[in-house]
Amino acid sequence: WFGYDCHKFTQGENIILGGVTIPHDKTIDANSDGDVLIHAICDAMLGACCKGDLGVHFNNSNTYKGISSVEILKKTIDIIGKDSFSILNIDATIVTEEPNLKDYYEKIKSSVSKILSVDENLLNIKSKTNDKLGFIGEKKGICVYACLMVDLKWFYILILLLIWRKLVS
Repeated sequence: WFGYDCHKFTQGENIILGGVTIPHDKTIDANSDGDVLIHAICDAMLGACCKGDLGVHFNNSNTYKGISSVEILKKTIDIIGKDSFSILNIDATIVTEEPNLKDYYEKIKSSVSKILSVDENLLNIKSKTNDKLGFIGEKKGICVYACLMVDLKWFYILILLLIWRKLVS
């Protein structure tokens, strides 16, 4: 399943990715703390479980002004139902010209794995530049693409119910 998020930069002192604060001369302009990585993961999780997208559940109203994206992820897990799925793996690509993120991969993986209660080995975090193309190349923003695989426990229950129904009819 696929998730995506993108935001522009504004003047600031740091950005937050995967719940990790990273020093930078800019910050992410968003209604929440702007953690585009967590937003993309939430979007993929909601899509995998047929629960819409992030905007359906967390609009840009003052209700969510300044909310931590870690809280958004925890609420997303509640929306989906903690017992209805398990994450098999996550692969995320952060697209930004700066800051250079390679020194933060392990911290980000550790943070996300703790929030999701999954093994770090199920997560892959990487970053790419946009080769100075577009608004990302001009250092005006950041995007994240996230893919994940989930084991949908309800799917197996549905299949069993359909088989049972066929057998008794």
